[in-house]
Parts: sequence; structure tokens; C-alpha cells
Amino acid sequence: MTANAPITQDVMTLPRKFSREGRINIVGMTREQLRDALVEMGTPERQAKMRVGQIWQWVYQWGVRDFAEMTNLAKGYRADLDAAFVIEIPELVSRQVSEDGTRKYLVRIAGGHEVEVVYIPEEGRGTLCVSSQVGCTLTCSFCHTGTQKLVRNLTAGEIVGQIMMARDDLGEWPKPGEPKDETRLLSNIVLMGMGEPLYNFENVRDAMKIAMDGEGISLSRRRITLSTSGVVPEIARTAREIGCLLAVSFHATTDEVRDKLVPINKRWNIETLLDALREYPKASNSERITFEYVMLNGVNDSDEDARRLVKLIEGIPAKINLIPFNEWPGAPYKRSSNNRIRAFADIIYKAGYASPIRTPRGEDIMAACGQLKSASERARKSRRQIEAESGLS
Repeated sequence: MTANAPITQDVMTLPRKFSREGRINIVGMTREQLRDALVEMGTPERQAKMRVGQIWQWVYQWGVRDFAEMTNLAKGYRADLDAAFVIEIPELVSRQVSEDGTRKYLVRIAGGHEVEVVYIPEEGRGTLCVSSQVGCTLTCSFCHTGTQKLVRNLTAGEIVGQIMMARDDLGEWPKPGEPKDETRLLSNIVLMGMGEPLYNFENVRDAMKIAMDGEGISLSRRRITLSTSGVVPEIARTAREIGCLLAVSFHATTDEVRDKLVPINKRWNIETLLDALREYPKASNSERITFEYVMLNGVNDSDEDARRLVKLIEGIPAKINLIPFNEWPGAPYKRSSNNRIRAFADIIYKAGYASPIRTPRGEDIMAACGQLKSASERARKSRRQIEAESGLS
């Protein structure tokens, strides 16, 4: 930690501009935003950058939520910070643990809204599936989250707060003054939870920049994967402003089928989407684009589909992640058989693409891919309603 810096009289007697009832949450602020807030509070500009660095480390490296514990700041300054700001993350409402060790968290955010977050432990790594919106606007017909209407975007603080909440639960914050354990229980982030990340671009970007910051949570950009259903105008921007890995919810090899499965295809069809992916600045053999493909019995799982898929993605550094459909009450689809999935994977593999079959995780607690939906919106639609909305009836 940085040694105590001299504190001038004007810092020791900062004016308390903000009441305790109106304190500002600093979680989710960028470094620049936090600097401006500190200056507005009364921190001299010549000290603001240093103060940002000190506070940043306490909050994001050590997980401290109380200004009083920031011992390399003068007591008076800590009191002024406490009068102006808070350090708050989403409220953990409940935690369910699957038989396979997957953890599903229900968290409450401002306004009483709820989202779900999933932690998946694996050998040598742990992946957190983070939500970016309350509900979703895309209405993908195979996805349970798509049956919940969009309520609002999450703020940057609510997004990065999910990571902080999970680290709380895993007991993973290092202790100040003690050597850091570099073994990460939470080593990877996937933006594959509730919502379409690219419809909340700025907040997702700011949250991920905090997650990647070397003086804080410090996750490599290569350990963060953003999954989009195909918001074409924001794809290149993702490479420029976030720099993370990219996954695409693809799921079909013809526009006719994808229009039903992923309705955003009606706006940006397969050809338009693939053109954008071919120009993705980060795409390379070491940073391949992941094509997510949910296996639906009799819908998109034929040998012809597999061959079309290989032809479509030709020239794109890619791998195909095959996802056995995770059924949910009222779902209008069935999972492809294991033999059908293996045959599909074999065609892709022989064409030269990695085609791992995802092992379903957390199904017993409705935490698997496509099953997330906040408990407050858990009322089920009938199978007939869902089929009618997806154009399958």
C-alpha cells in the first residue's frame, strides 16, 4: 500500500456537501468519474489522482466497504468520504447450490428489481455468468429469460457489483498486509446472464474496465467473454472499447429458422452478422469467436445444418460451442438426443473446427444456460402462449 501522504489543512476540513441520505455510491464509477466526484467534494486537484488510486485499491483489490478501514487515509478525510459517499453492491437475496457445485444467486438492485447470477466451478477455474439487464428485450424463443419483459438496464455499479458479491460469497478477497493468493476461484467472467449486453454497452464497458483494472479485481481481458445475439453496430465497438473475447448466440443456419429462434435476426440477418464477425478486429487463431449453438430436437440439429454451419463460418477464426437445450416449464422445444449431438459435433470437428459439447450445469436449480429468470417474474407462461409468440404454433 502507498504510505501516508501529507494531508494539507484544506483536505482535513473538507466541506460536507452531501447529506448522509443523499450519499453517492462510488461502485461502478470510472477512475475519471471518481476523480471528478472527489474534486467536487473538496479534494484538491493536485491530490485527486492519488486519492483515486488509494480508494480504488481498497474497494476493488481488498473488497473494503467501510471508509473507516482505509488506514492510509487521514481520519478526517475518511470521515469526509463517509459523509459524501457509500460503497454499496447489489443485495444478496438467496443462494442455491446445485448438486454439481454450481451456485445461483438472486440479487436485488435499486427499485426492488431482481436478477440472477450464476457461478460455475470447474477444475482449475471458476466462471461467473453476469447479467446486464433486468429481463430481456430479445424474446429468443428457446430462452427462459426471454419470457421476462425488459425492465431496465443495469448500471455499471450493479454489473461490477455482481462480481464483488460473488467474491464475498467465495471468501476470495485478499487481506491487506498479507501475501495475495494468486489462485482464483473466480477466474473468468461471461456476460451471458439476463439481458443483451450490447443493448447496455456503456455500462457493460465501464464495469468490465473496472474488472480488468490491474490495481483492482485484475482479470485479464482474455478471461472475459461477452455474448451477443447479434447487435451488429456494436460488435466492432466491443473490440475497440472493451477488448474482451466475443461469443455469438447463433443457433440456426437459415434466416427462416433463426428469425424464430433469435428474432433480432429479422433486423440483422445471418449474412450481415457474419460480415461483421469477419471484420472483428480481435478475431484471430488465439482469440477465436465462439459460436453458441443450442441443440433443439428436429429444429436445427440435422447433418445438413452442421454442413451449412461449417460453410457459413468459413474464414472466421472460430469454435462452435454446442449446448444441449436446457428445458424449462412451458418450453416449446426438446433437447436433441446425445447421439444426434455427437453426430453434429463430428461433422464440425472433421471440418477443422473445435466443437465442444457443453456439459449442462445447475439444471436442478434452474441455473443452466437459457434458464435464468428473476424469482419475482417467475410466473410461467403456458406452452401455447410461448409457441404462439415464437411463430411455432
